[in-house]
Amino acid sequence: MSNASDPDAAAQDLARQLLHPHLGFVLFFCSAEYSLAELATSLEQHFGGVTLLGCTSAGEISSAGYGRGCISAVGFDLRAFAVDCTLIHALDSFTLVEAQQAVERMLGHCRQVNLAPVKDHTFALTLLDGLSSREEVVLNTLSAALGSIPHFGGSAGDDNHLSHTHVYYQGQFFTGAAVVVMVNTWLDFEVFTTHHLQPSHTKLVVTAADSASRTVLELNAEPAAEEYARLVGVPLEQLKLATFALNALAVRIRDQFYVRSIQRVNDDHSLTFYCAVDTGIVLTAMQPGELLPNLDATFGQLRERLGEPVLILGCDCFLRRMEAELRGEDRLMSDFLAANRVIGFNTYGEQFNGMHINQTFTGVVFAFPR
Repeated sequence: MSNASDPDAAAQDLARQLLHPHLGFVLFFCSAEYSLAELATSLEQHFGGVTLLGCTSAGEISSAGYGRGCISAVGFDLRAFAVDCTLIHALDSFTLVEAQQAVERMLGHCRQVNLAPVKDHTFALTLLDGLSSREEVVLNTLSAALGSIPHFGGSAGDDNHLSHTHVYYQGQFFTGAAVVVMVNTWLDFEVFTTHHLQPSHTKLVVTAADSASRTVLELNAEPAAEEYARLVGVPLEQLKLATFALNALAVRIRDQFYVRSIQRVNDDHSLTFYCAVDTGIVLTAMQPGELLPNLDATFGQLRERLGEPVLILGCDCFLRRMEAELRGEDRLMSDFLAANRVIGFNTYGEQFNGMHINQTFTGVVFAFPR
Protein backbone atom coordinates (compact mmCIF):
# COMPACT_ATOMS: atom_id res chain seq x y z
CA MET A 1 0.00 0.00 0.00
CA SER A 2 1.03 3.62 -0.37
CA ASN A 3 -0.04 6.75 1.48
CA ALA A 4 1.82 9.00 -0.94
CA SER A 5 -0.50 11.72 -2.26
CA ASP A 6 1.55 12.34 -5.40
CA PRO A 7 0.43 9.86 -8.11
CA ASP A 8 3.92 9.14 -9.39
CA ALA A 9 5.33 8.65 -5.89
CA ALA A 10 2.43 6.31 -5.05
CA ALA A 11 2.92 4.23 -8.21
CA GLN A 12 6.67 4.04 -7.61
CA ASP A 13 6.04 3.03 -4.00
CA LEU A 14 3.73 0.19 -5.07
CA ALA A 15 6.17 -1.01 -7.72
CA ARG A 16 9.01 -1.10 -5.20
CA GLN A 17 6.92 -3.32 -2.91
CA LEU A 18 5.34 -5.62 -5.50
CA LEU A 19 7.65 -6.10 -8.48
CA HIS A 20 9.44 -9.46 -8.70
CA PRO A 21 10.36 -11.79 -11.60
CA HIS A 22 7.17 -13.87 -11.32
CA LEU A 23 4.64 -11.04 -10.90
CA GLY A 24 1.86 -11.55 -13.43
CA PHE A 25 -1.04 -9.41 -12.28
CA VAL A 26 -1.73 -6.51 -9.89
CA LEU A 27 -5.12 -5.61 -8.49
CA PHE A 28 -5.44 -2.21 -6.81
CA PHE A 29 -8.01 0.01 -5.11
CA CYS A 30 -7.38 3.74 -4.92
CA SER A 31 -8.85 6.90 -3.49
CA ALA A 32 -10.73 9.03 -6.01
CA GLU A 33 -8.83 12.03 -4.64
CA TYR A 34 -5.84 11.19 -6.86
CA SER A 35 -5.41 12.80 -10.25
CA LEU A 36 -6.52 9.64 -12.04
CA ALA A 37 -5.00 10.51 -15.42
CA GLU A 38 -1.59 11.06 -13.79
CA LEU A 39 -1.97 7.92 -11.70
CA ALA A 40 -2.81 5.82 -14.77
CA THR A 41 0.29 7.07 -16.60
CA SER A 42 2.55 6.48 -13.60
CA LEU A 43 1.24 2.98 -12.91
CA GLU A 44 1.84 1.88 -16.50
CA GLN A 45 5.30 3.41 -16.42
CA HIS A 46 6.46 1.81 -13.18
CA PHE A 47 4.83 -1.60 -13.74
CA GLY A 48 5.72 -1.83 -17.46
CA GLY A 49 4.28 -5.02 -18.94
CA VAL A 50 2.44 -6.27 -15.84
CA THR A 51 -1.36 -6.49 -16.13
CA LEU A 52 -2.97 -3.92 -13.84
CA LEU A 53 -6.65 -3.72 -12.92
CA GLY A 54 -8.48 -1.77 -10.24
CA CYS A 55 -11.07 0.82 -9.30
CA THR A 56 -11.67 3.89 -7.19
CA SER A 57 -12.99 3.31 -3.71
CA ALA A 58 -14.95 4.73 -0.79
CA GLY A 59 -12.08 3.74 1.50
CA GLU A 60 -9.22 1.28 1.19
CA ILE A 61 -8.32 -1.90 3.08
CA SER A 62 -4.61 -2.67 3.16
CA SER A 63 -2.15 -4.67 5.24
CA ALA A 64 -2.51 -1.85 7.79
CA GLY A 65 -6.32 -2.17 7.94
CA TYR A 66 -8.68 0.67 7.02
CA GLY A 67 -7.17 3.56 5.06
CA ARG A 68 -8.32 6.73 3.31
CA GLY A 69 -6.72 8.75 0.55
CA CYS A 70 -4.31 5.93 -0.28
CA ILE A 71 -3.83 2.95 -2.61
CA SER A 72 -4.10 -0.69 -1.59
CA ALA A 73 -2.79 -3.36 -3.93
CA VAL A 74 -2.00 -7.06 -4.19
CA GLY A 75 0.26 -8.86 -6.64
CA PHE A 76 -0.47 -12.33 -8.03
CA ASP A 77 2.34 -14.77 -8.80
CA LEU A 78 2.38 -16.33 -12.28
CA ARG A 79 3.30 -19.68 -10.76
CA ALA A 80 0.08 -19.82 -8.72
CA PHE A 81 -2.45 -17.77 -10.70
CA ALA A 82 -3.59 -17.68 -14.32
CA VAL A 83 -5.50 -14.43 -14.85
CA ASP A 84 -7.32 -12.91 -17.80
CA CYS A 85 -9.66 -9.92 -17.99
CA THR A 86 -12.30 -8.15 -20.06
CA LEU A 87 -13.60 -4.58 -20.17
CA ILE A 88 -17.35 -4.10 -20.56
CA HIS A 89 -17.49 -0.60 -21.99
CA ALA A 90 -21.22 -0.28 -22.76
CA LEU A 91 -23.14 -1.60 -19.75
CA ASP A 92 -26.57 -0.87 -21.23
CA SER A 93 -26.02 -2.97 -24.34
CA PHE A 94 -24.02 -5.88 -22.85
CA THR A 95 -25.51 -9.03 -24.41
CA LEU A 96 -25.46 -12.70 -23.48
CA VAL A 97 -23.53 -13.48 -26.65
CA GLU A 98 -20.83 -10.95 -25.67
CA ALA A 99 -20.73 -12.38 -22.17
CA GLN A 100 -20.37 -15.94 -23.47
CA GLN A 101 -17.60 -14.92 -25.86
CA ALA A 102 -15.71 -13.07 -23.13
CA VAL A 103 -16.03 -15.93 -20.65
CA GLU A 104 -14.90 -18.51 -23.19
CA ARG A 105 -11.91 -16.40 -24.23
CA MET A 106 -10.80 -15.91 -20.62
CA LEU A 107 -11.30 -19.59 -19.81
CA GLY A 108 -9.30 -20.46 -22.93
CA HIS A 109 -6.39 -18.48 -21.55
CA CYS A 110 -6.62 -20.32 -18.23
CA ARG A 111 -6.67 -23.68 -19.99
CA GLN A 112 -3.67 -22.71 -22.07
CA VAL A 113 -1.63 -21.73 -19.00
CA ASN A 114 -2.63 -25.09 -17.50
CA LEU A 115 -1.97 -24.40 -13.83
CA ALA A 116 -5.09 -26.22 -12.63
CA PRO A 117 -8.31 -27.66 -14.08
CA VAL A 118 -10.98 -25.03 -14.74
CA LYS A 119 -13.64 -26.86 -12.74
CA ASP A 120 -13.45 -26.11 -9.00
CA HIS A 121 -10.28 -24.03 -9.47
CA THR A 122 -11.68 -20.91 -11.13
CA PHE A 123 -13.66 -17.86 -10.04
CA ALA A 124 -14.51 -14.46 -11.50
CA LEU A 125 -14.15 -11.01 -9.98
CA THR A 126 -16.24 -8.06 -11.17
CA LEU A 127 -15.54 -4.36 -10.60
CA LEU A 128 -18.32 -2.01 -11.77
CA ASP A 129 -18.90 1.71 -11.93
CA GLY A 130 -20.75 2.23 -8.64
CA LEU A 131 -22.93 5.05 -9.96
CA SER A 132 -23.95 3.39 -13.23
CA SER A 133 -27.15 1.83 -11.82
CA ARG A 134 -26.52 -1.07 -14.20
CA GLU A 135 -25.07 -3.70 -11.89
CA GLU A 136 -28.14 -5.96 -11.99
CA VAL A 137 -28.32 -5.98 -15.79
CA VAL A 138 -24.64 -6.81 -16.21
CA LEU A 139 -24.56 -9.39 -13.40
CA ASN A 140 -27.63 -11.26 -14.67
CA THR A 141 -26.09 -11.52 -18.13
CA LEU A 142 -22.65 -12.44 -16.86
CA SER A 143 -24.03 -15.01 -14.42
CA ALA A 144 -25.78 -16.85 -17.23
CA ALA A 145 -22.49 -17.08 -19.13
CA LEU A 146 -20.41 -18.12 -16.10
CA GLY A 147 -22.71 -20.99 -15.17
CA SER A 148 -21.31 -22.82 -12.14
CA ILE A 149 -18.18 -20.63 -11.85
CA PRO A 150 -18.45 -18.66 -8.58
CA HIS A 151 -18.10 -14.90 -8.82
CA PHE A 152 -18.04 -11.87 -6.58
CA GLY A 153 -17.07 -8.23 -6.73
CA GLY A 154 -17.67 -4.67 -5.72
CA SER A 155 -19.00 -1.40 -7.09
CA ALA A 156 -16.40 1.36 -7.34
CA GLY A 157 -16.72 4.31 -4.96
CA ASP A 158 -15.49 7.90 -4.83
CA ASP A 159 -14.85 8.67 -1.17
CA ASN A 160 -18.58 9.23 -0.56
CA HIS A 161 -18.87 12.18 -2.96
CA LEU A 162 -21.38 10.30 -5.17
CA SER A 163 -20.00 12.13 -8.18
CA HIS A 164 -17.76 9.98 -10.41
CA THR A 165 -16.62 6.40 -9.90
CA HIS A 166 -14.06 4.65 -12.12
CA VAL A 167 -12.70 1.24 -13.06
CA TYR A 168 -9.17 0.83 -14.42
CA TYR A 169 -8.23 -1.30 -17.42
CA GLN A 170 -5.11 -1.32 -19.63
CA GLY A 171 -3.72 2.04 -18.61
CA GLN A 172 -6.94 4.02 -18.38
CA PHE A 173 -9.71 4.86 -15.91
CA PHE A 174 -13.25 4.44 -17.27
CA THR A 175 -16.70 5.53 -16.09
CA GLY A 176 -19.89 3.70 -17.08
CA ALA A 177 -17.87 0.51 -17.44
CA ALA A 178 -17.02 -2.77 -15.73
CA VAL A 179 -14.02 -5.07 -15.55
CA VAL A 180 -14.35 -8.85 -15.35
CA VAL A 181 -11.36 -10.83 -14.09
CA MET A 182 -11.10 -14.60 -14.47
CA VAL A 183 -8.79 -16.25 -11.95
CA ASN A 184 -7.59 -19.87 -12.12
CA THR A 185 -5.39 -21.23 -9.32
CA TRP A 186 -4.17 -24.40 -7.65
CA LEU A 187 -4.65 -22.76 -4.26
CA ASP A 188 -7.79 -23.63 -2.32
CA PHE A 189 -10.30 -20.80 -2.22
CA GLU A 190 -13.90 -20.02 -1.34
CA VAL A 191 -16.12 -17.14 -2.45
CA PHE A 192 -18.35 -15.95 0.41
CA THR A 193 -20.66 -13.20 1.66
CA THR A 194 -21.91 -12.22 5.11
CA HIS A 195 -23.80 -9.46 6.92
CA HIS A 196 -24.73 -8.72 10.52
CA LEU A 197 -28.28 -7.43 10.06
CA GLN A 198 -31.37 -9.11 11.52
CA PRO A 199 -34.97 -8.70 10.26
CA SER A 200 -37.61 -6.97 12.36
CA HIS A 201 -41.36 -7.42 12.05
CA THR A 202 -41.84 -4.03 10.36
CA LYS A 203 -42.65 -4.11 6.64
CA LEU A 204 -42.84 -1.38 4.00
CA VAL A 205 -44.48 -1.89 0.62
CA VAL A 206 -43.07 -0.05 -2.39
CA THR A 207 -46.26 1.38 -3.86
CA ALA A 208 -44.59 3.53 -6.53
CA ALA A 209 -41.08 3.34 -7.97
CA ASP A 210 -38.98 4.31 -10.97
CA SER A 211 -36.95 1.13 -11.37
CA ALA A 212 -34.67 2.60 -14.06
CA SER A 213 -33.27 5.17 -11.63
CA ARG A 214 -33.62 2.93 -8.53
CA THR A 215 -35.91 5.55 -6.99
CA VAL A 216 -38.80 4.76 -4.65
CA LEU A 217 -41.51 7.41 -4.86
CA GLU A 218 -43.92 5.93 -2.32
CA LEU A 219 -43.76 3.56 0.62
CA ASN A 220 -47.10 2.36 1.98
CA ALA A 221 -48.79 4.90 -0.38
CA GLU A 222 -46.98 7.81 1.34
CA PRO A 223 -44.03 9.88 0.10
CA ALA A 224 -41.11 7.47 0.54
CA ALA A 225 -38.77 9.68 2.59
CA GLU A 226 -41.59 10.77 4.91
CA GLU A 227 -42.66 7.19 5.60
CA TYR A 228 -39.06 6.06 6.13
CA ALA A 229 -38.42 8.98 8.49
CA ARG A 230 -41.48 7.97 10.52
CA LEU A 231 -40.23 4.39 10.65
CA VAL A 232 -36.79 5.31 12.02
CA GLY A 233 -38.01 8.15 14.24
CA VAL A 234 -35.89 10.86 12.64
CA PRO A 235 -37.15 14.23 11.31
CA LEU A 236 -37.24 14.24 7.52
CA GLU A 237 -34.67 17.03 7.22
CA GLN A 238 -32.22 15.07 9.37
CA LEU A 239 -32.11 11.95 7.19
CA LYS A 240 -28.51 11.35 6.14
CA LEU A 241 -26.03 8.56 5.32
CA ALA A 242 -25.54 7.76 8.99
CA THR A 243 -29.30 7.18 9.31
CA PHE A 244 -29.27 4.85 6.32
CA ALA A 245 -26.27 2.94 7.67
CA LEU A 246 -27.99 2.20 10.98
CA ASN A 247 -31.53 1.66 9.64
CA ALA A 248 -31.28 -0.60 6.60
CA LEU A 249 -34.11 -2.04 4.54
CA ALA A 250 -33.99 -5.47 2.90
CA VAL A 251 -35.92 -7.62 0.46
CA ARG A 252 -36.55 -11.27 1.29
CA ILE A 253 -35.71 -13.86 -1.36
CA ARG A 254 -36.64 -17.35 -0.20
CA ASP A 255 -35.18 -17.56 3.31
CA GLN A 256 -32.49 -14.89 2.92
CA PHE A 257 -32.65 -11.11 3.38
CA TYR A 258 -30.74 -8.91 0.94
CA VAL A 259 -30.22 -5.27 1.91
CA ARG A 260 -31.33 -2.47 -0.39
CA SER A 261 -29.32 0.51 0.87
CA ILE A 262 -30.61 4.06 0.50
CA GLN A 263 -28.30 6.43 -1.35
CA ARG A 264 -30.04 9.79 -0.86
CA VAL A 265 -33.24 11.72 -0.20
CA ASN A 266 -34.47 13.71 -3.20
CA ASP A 267 -36.22 17.10 -3.28
CA ASP A 268 -39.59 15.46 -4.00
CA HIS A 269 -39.19 13.28 -0.88
CA SER A 270 -38.46 10.17 -2.91
CA LEU A 271 -35.55 7.86 -2.01
CA THR A 272 -32.85 6.73 -4.40
CA PHE A 273 -31.27 3.34 -3.62
CA TYR A 274 -27.95 1.68 -4.44
CA CYS A 275 -29.74 -1.51 -5.55
CA ALA A 276 -32.68 -2.43 -7.76
CA VAL A 277 -36.15 -1.54 -6.45
CA ASP A 278 -39.51 -2.17 -8.11
CA THR A 279 -43.12 -1.33 -7.44
CA GLY A 280 -44.77 -4.04 -5.35
CA ILE A 281 -41.76 -5.37 -3.49
CA VAL A 282 -41.93 -5.65 0.28
CA LEU A 283 -39.07 -4.17 2.27
CA THR A 284 -38.26 -5.37 5.77
CA ALA A 285 -36.74 -3.04 8.36
CA MET A 286 -33.44 -4.53 9.52
CA GLN A 287 -31.81 -4.23 12.92
CA PRO A 288 -28.01 -4.09 13.24
CA GLY A 289 -26.34 -7.01 14.96
CA GLU A 290 -22.68 -7.09 15.96
CA LEU A 291 -20.31 -6.25 13.11
CA LEU A 292 -17.08 -7.74 14.43
CA PRO A 293 -18.47 -10.96 15.98
CA ASN A 294 -20.31 -11.74 12.73
CA LEU A 295 -17.17 -11.29 10.62
CA ASP A 296 -15.05 -13.18 13.13
CA ALA A 297 -17.49 -16.12 13.05
CA THR A 298 -17.51 -16.10 9.23
CA PHE A 299 -13.71 -16.09 9.04
CA GLY A 300 -13.62 -18.86 11.63
CA GLN A 301 -15.89 -21.06 9.51
CA LEU A 302 -13.77 -20.38 6.43
CA ARG A 303 -10.64 -21.26 8.40
CA GLU A 304 -12.18 -24.56 9.48
CA ARG A 305 -12.96 -25.49 5.88
CA LEU A 306 -9.79 -24.28 4.16
CA GLY A 307 -7.10 -23.85 6.79
CA GLU A 308 -5.18 -20.67 7.57
CA PRO A 309 -5.81 -17.99 4.90
CA VAL A 310 -2.87 -16.55 2.98
CA LEU A 311 -5.09 -13.74 1.66
CA ILE A 312 -8.69 -12.55 1.86
CA LEU A 313 -9.83 -10.24 -0.93
CA GLY A 314 -12.67 -8.23 0.56
CA CYS A 315 -15.43 -5.96 -0.75
CA ASP A 316 -16.73 -4.20 2.36
CA CYS A 317 -19.74 -1.87 1.96
CA PHE A 318 -18.87 1.72 2.88
CA LEU A 319 -22.01 1.84 5.06
CA ARG A 320 -20.58 -0.94 7.23
CA ARG A 321 -17.43 1.11 7.75
CA MET A 322 -19.57 4.15 8.53
CA GLU A 323 -21.52 2.11 11.08
CA ALA A 324 -18.27 0.99 12.71
CA GLU A 325 -17.15 4.61 12.90
CA LEU A 326 -20.48 5.74 14.38
CA ARG A 327 -20.21 3.01 17.03
CA GLY A 328 -16.57 3.77 17.78
CA GLU A 329 -15.54 0.31 16.57
CA ASP A 330 -13.59 1.31 13.46
CA ARG A 331 -10.14 0.87 15.06
CA LEU A 332 -11.06 -2.61 16.30
CA MET A 333 -12.40 -3.52 12.86
CA SER A 334 -9.32 -2.10 11.16
CA ASP A 335 -6.98 -4.13 13.38
CA PHE A 336 -9.08 -7.25 12.82
CA LEU A 337 -8.93 -6.89 9.02
CA ALA A 338 -5.16 -6.38 9.13
CA ALA A 339 -4.67 -9.40 11.40
CA ASN A 340 -6.70 -11.56 9.00
CA ARG A 341 -4.73 -10.57 5.88
CA VAL A 342 -7.60 -8.73 4.21
CA ILE A 343 -6.89 -6.57 1.17
CA GLY A 344 -9.72 -4.74 -0.57
CA PHE A 345 -11.90 -1.68 -0.53
CA ASN A 346 -15.09 -0.07 0.74
CA THR A 347 -17.72 -0.32 -1.97
CA TYR A 348 -20.94 1.27 -3.19
CA GLY A 349 -22.40 -2.24 -3.46
CA GLU A 350 -21.25 -5.84 -3.56
CA GLN A 351 -21.78 -8.66 -6.04
CA PHE A 352 -22.19 -12.33 -5.19
CA ASN A 353 -22.98 -15.08 -7.71
CA GLY A 354 -25.09 -12.88 -9.96
CA MET A 355 -26.74 -10.78 -7.24
CA HIS A 356 -26.14 -7.12 -6.50
CA ILE A 357 -26.31 -6.61 -2.73
CA ASN A 358 -25.61 -3.95 -0.10
CA GLN A 359 -24.17 -3.67 3.40
CA THR A 360 -22.28 -6.96 3.22
CA PHE A 361 -18.70 -8.12 3.46
CA THR A 362 -18.20 -10.19 0.31
CA GLY A 363 -14.98 -11.71 -0.95
CA VAL A 364 -12.75 -14.68 -1.58
CA VAL A 365 -10.37 -16.43 0.80
CA PHE A 366 -7.22 -18.26 -0.36
CA ALA A 367 -5.33 -21.01 1.46
CA PHE A 368 -2.59 -23.46 0.58
CA PRO A 369 -3.94 -26.97 -0.11
CA ARG A 370 -3.75 -29.17 2.93
